[in-house]
Amino acid sequence: MAMNVGTGGGSGDPEEMVDINTTPLIDVMLVLLIMLIITIPIQTHAVKMNMPTGSPPATSVEPEVIRIDIDFDGTILWDGEIIPDSRVLDNRLRAIAARADQPEVHLRPNKLVTYRSVAAVMAAAQRLGVTKIGLVGNEQFAN
Repeated sequence: MAMNVGTGGGSGDPEEMVDINTTPLIDVMLVLLIMLIITIPIQTHAVKMNMPTGSPPATSVEPEVIRIDIDFDGTILWDGEIIPDSRVLDNRLRAIAARADQPEVHLRPNKLVTYRSVAAVMAAAQRLGVTKIGLVGNEQFAN
């Protein structure tokens, strides 16, 4: 068995290498990539908050709560009393917003009510300056 090591033709000159040796280039690029990864600071997705220290002052007065219910057909109830139209609702919300110590407004929508009805009440409260408003009864939407 014979083995052909060189090029045929009988000349004794070795063949010139034309390709670039990329192995050192890849090694340098990997080292640079690792250094870049190490020097980048770790990104934390946290919100910095200044929380109060100590216990809150004790208040013996219970806050006034106004309950606004929105029935499945869009009927608005103010502490159990039916609100006939949006003007009456606006007047009552305006009266709440004008007070120095606003009462808490608990908005309780029915499970079957459309989003438009709930959004209209929330938008009216925001537009008129009511700041203490919250949605209650969200456990009915769990299923």
